[in-house]
Amino acid sequence: MVELVDSRETARKALALYEAKWRAELERDHCGEFAAIEPESEMYFLGKSLSEAIRAARKAFPDRITYTKRVGHDVAVEIGAGE
Repeated sequence: MVELVDSRETARKALALYEAKWRAELERDHCGEFAAIEPESEMYFLGKSLSEAIRAARKAFPDRITYTKRVGHDVAVEIGAGE
């Protein structure tokens, strides 16, 4: 089982990489897609859906924790009615 501390640290590192290295390019070219970020390798995996990005990351790194972000958005998924 993954410890909560590990997950938080993964998220912190992944978001730092996103901001420092990829934000401008990804938000210009892939806004709305999902990026699963594996911070140890400093790699990300894009997908049109959340599950597609996660599958790609797990295929490359089956034993590592990744953090998935929706490119250009504050949250990956919104739940509920709009207006």
